Parts: sequence; structure tokens; C-alpha cells
Amino acid sequence: MSVDHEVRRLDRVIIRFAGDSGDGMQLTGDRFTSETASFGNDLSTLPNFPAEIRAPAGTLPGVSSFQLHFADHDILTPGDAPDVLVAMNPAALKANIADVPRGGEIIVNTDEFAKRAMAKVGYATSPLEDGSLDGYRVHPVPLTTLTIEALKEFGLSRKEAERSKNMFALGLLSWMYHRPTEGTEAFLRSKFAKKPQIAEANVAAFRAGWNFGETTEDFAVSYEVAPATRAFPAGTYRNISGNLALSYGLIAAATQAGLPLYLGSYPITPASDILHELSRHKNFGVRTFQAEDEIAGIGAALGAAFGGSLAVTTTSGPGVALKSETIGLAVSLELPLLVVDIQRGGPSTGLPTKTEQADLLQAMYGRNGEAPLPVVAPKTPADCFDAALEAARIALTYRTPVFLLSDGYLANGSEPWRIPETGSLPDLTTAFATGPNHTLADGTEVFWPYKRDPETLARPWAVPGTPGLEHRIGGIEKQDGTGNISYDPANHDLMVRTRQAKIDGITVPDLEVDDPDGADTLVLGWGSTYGPITAAVRRVRREGGHIAQAHLRHLNPFPKNLGEVLARYGKVVVPEMNLGQLATLVRAQYLVDARSHTQVNGMPFKAEQLAAALKEAIDE
Repeated sequence: MSVDHEVRRLDRVIIRFAGDSGDGMQLTGDRFTSETASFGNDLSTLPNFPAEIRAPAGTLPGVSSFQLHFADHDILTPGDAPDVLVAMNPAALKANIADVPRGGEIIVNTDEFAKRAMAKVGYATSPLEDGSLDGYRVHPVPLTTLTIEALKEFGLSRKEAERSKNMFALGLLSWMYHRPTEGTEAFLRSKFAKKPQIAEANVAAFRAGWNFGETTEDFAVSYEVAPATRAFPAGTYRNISGNLALSYGLIAAATQAGLPLYLGSYPITPASDILHELSRHKNFGVRTFQAEDEIAGIGAALGAAFGGSLAVTTTSGPGVALKSETIGLAVSLELPLLVVDIQRGGPSTGLPTKTEQADLLQAMYGRNGEAPLPVVAPKTPADCFDAALEAARIALTYRTPVFLLSDGYLANGSEPWRIPETGSLPDLTTAFATGPNHTLADGTEVFWPYKRDPETLARPWAVPGTPGLEHRIGGIEKQDGTGNISYDPANHDLMVRTRQAKIDGITVPDLEVDDPDGADTLVLGWGSTYGPITAAVRRVRREGGHIAQAHLRHLNPFPKNLGEVLARYGKVVVPEMNLGQLATLVRAQYLVDARSHTQVNGMPFKAEQLAAALKEAIDE
């Protein structure tokens, strides 16, 4: 029997699924996200999970969550606070309740609120009975019991049936927010194709959750969030995570350059997904090598660069430390190499599954000697595609290793991405050396491996085995032009200054400034802070504040107009997920009083807190 429900229209909703790391919260969130993307909403996600493969069940450190913000208009962040919290156990409730605003909805799996489970996280009495949740709209649902009941006909053990309770919860939320269901059912049948009984059990649990919402009187209201038709230009869209976008960007770059793509990598959180994804695309001429360690991974990649491939190595901060000597060798050899650093909380092993922006100074200076490198940073998950193309352009044009600084928030987060027309992608065609390029005093024609292009200062790229182009490489200083080993002081000075001049001379677009009101305060960001900063700027402006915004993609070299931009403003605020690394660089290079606003708690900025800090800066 169906119950009459009120349907309310909303412009945006933030949902957080939370449970044990074995409860399938990431899968649940992924599926809800996919259906939301197919429905046409704008969206932004924040997966948040423990570093342990199987964290202790029922404990606060073992809580895994997935937050999704979706709307009928353009949005920029996963949201500050969930409107709806789905708590699969007491630990999930306790770990997340502080983020839920008063009046928010909480769906609780009552089956898990036994005394022992509550005591494990410090609940002396049941929060479902002691009045502590009176300020919220609480929906007690025996998820486990209902799931087991729905799957009786499948003959599964209780433990096997319990595993489908996340699909029951997904079905209930899909009903509450009028999400499509066909895609999830097809996904489950595909995922468990070799176990058809498990596949159908999960589909049955998903349908049971939907039907529970339809028939219970506890959920008197369901909600509609219309597609974000005005937020998107016409085109074909898909939901995409940062690491997937970056992988596609690397493939596109190699295709546009007419080169094979080679990845030499060692698995490390949160970069491993790029290795996994690229290994699926041998049909595009992609070769992936899972090395025995970080040093071997970059060594193989640098060898592939010498051999004429678009070479990539992927890692996170600890891996960059191990790769630093070979990165210095790549600087000396002047070969194109992409070093992709998906930043995470440090130092050392730090917080493997949490986000941070604290590798900027490592990318800039983390090598012995004067070893300058270009640094590029994407600003959103979808932007990782374009950032990969830009990093490849610089590496190939200027014959240099390039740092691409993404982070865990971008890597695992997702948003709609407009699939580009292949004709709109940049031409990255690169010419190899084919013959002699220098004439000696006696008229002999020879090949000089370090004779430079007068505009880019790039040296020729000679593929091994090309007749007449044999040359010496190695880490010891090269003689200008010939590439022979040289210990001459004057030559070393020339080569150091030339390598620096090559990086300084890289052509990058001017910095664009969003300043509709002639503000006195500029907020300057880089990387993944783009979403929270932009959302905060919108809040400040809605409340009558005047503030300008600029966001850096190129961190070395800086855009040529950055100094002029900074000089226009009386105050410059730099929000970063570190202790002020970009602010340090800006203060040193431009002698401006850049003020840091920093956070290093493993999570992205919240727009509301950032807006408060910006208003305070304006009012000073």
C-alpha cells in the first residue's frame, strides 16, 4: 500500500552517508552521485575514509563518510554542513552529528544501537532516547532487520544479507530525492556478474529501500531538485573524479603529441587510481609499469622520456622525496617528464587519505643545487584534464620536467565534466631531431645535443638509435652546446643561468581577476581552494562586501602580470591548506604584505568559515 506524501521542491541538498569503513559508504555515495549526474544536477562530492584498509569496526577512527552536494544551479563545493545524515551505527552518528545543523534530518540504523556498540564510542545512554537529538528530525529505521527480511528468499547467511544494508539505504534516499534507479540496478548486475545471486540480492535490497520510503508513514515528505539546465552550456556531460580526469588528460596529451604514453609508477594513496586507470588503455598506446619502488618508477619514466615517449610518474608527497634525485637528473638532461603529485597530509606518511596543499615548496625547491621546474595546479576535479594537457605542453615545448600538483580532495572528489570535442584540443605535435644541427669551424656538420632553440631555450630531442645523433647523457654538468662533461666554472654558471632563464621564459596566460566593484581586498588562491574561495566570495558579495578574486594555475613561473595585479590592492589574502607556502613565495618575489589564512586539518575549507575570514580582512 502506498502512502500519500508531500513533495517539496528544493534548489539544493547536501547528503552525508556515514558508517564503518566496511559498510560500503563510498560505493553508496558513488552510486547516488552517478544517478544525480545522469539526472542533470550540478554536484560536488567529498569522500572521507580512514587510511586503514579495514579500520576497527564501530570506532570513531573507523568511520567512513561520503558527502554529496547537488543543486539546480551552479555550485562549487561539497557543502559545509549536511542537510541529511545517514548514520549506520553509533560511531557514525557521534563522528558527524556536530556538522548537522539544528533541524537537519538524521536517518539512523537503530539495529546497531546496542549497549556495547554505544559504549565503544562513549555513549552512556542511547542518543535515540535521551533527548540529545530533539533538535533534529530523526528517522529511526531498522536497516539491518529490514534488509535481512527483504532477502529471505535468497538463502543467504545473515552476514551476507547484512552486507546489502547500504543498498537498502541507497534505495530509501533515492526515493526521498526522486533519483533514477535503472543505472544502479544495471551497475549492480554488472559488478556482481560472476555472482548473480549476490547481484539480485543487492537489487532486491535497493528496491526494498525504495518501497519502504513509498509505504512508510515516517517519511511524510519527499523532495525534488530540478536539473541544473542553466548552469551548463550545451554539450555532452559525464560525472568525473579528479584522478580519472587527469588520466584522460594524459591520454589526450599523448594523442595530441603523437607520442606513446609511458607511466612509471609505484602505488601510493591517493595517486594509485591513475595507475589503475591508465593500465586499462593499451589501445591508446599507453604503457604502464608498476615498479618495485618510487625510485625505480621515475627512473623507468625518465628512460622512456629519453626514448621518445611522453613520460609520466605519479606519486604523493613521500614519493616525491624519494624521486628528488632523479627529478634533478631530468633537469640536467632537459627531457620532458611529468611528475604528478597528488598531495596528502604530511609530513612523512602523515594522513594518507586526507587532503593538504603542503608540497608547493617541495615542488619548487626540493632538490639539490639550482634545479628549477615549472609547477602547474588544477583547481577542480574536471580541471585536472586541462591541467594535464597544459603540463604536457610545457614539458614538450621547453624540454623540462614539470610538476603537476593535484591533491586528495580533487583526486577523489567529482563533478560534471563537459566532454570536449577532439578538434578543440591543443596541437602538441613535437618534432624530434633528425640530423646535424651545428657546423664546426672546419665545415664539418655535427649534432650538438645542447644547442638551443633561441625562443624557448629548449634543446633538441634526439631519439636513441637515430644515425648520427649519438650523444652523451648523465648527471655531471654538461658543456654548453656539445653536452660533453664539463667542470669549467664559467660554463657551469652559464648552464645554471640558462636553465633558470628557460623556466622564467615559459609562456603562460596572464592572471585573470574577478573584481566587479573595484575592491581594495584581493583573495588569491591556487589549486583545490578554488571552490571554497569562490563560494566564500559569493557569500561576501551577497552581503554587500567588495572583494576581488584571482586564482593561480601556474605557480612557476608566475603569470607575468601577477606583480601588477597585486600592486592594485591594499590587502591581499591567501587561503591555503598549509602554513602559508604560496604567501611566502608571493611576499618574497613581490614584496607585498600577503596575509595567510591557513588550515591543515586534512579537510577542505568550509565556505562559511572562509567568508567570515574574508569579511574580517575587508573590515580591518
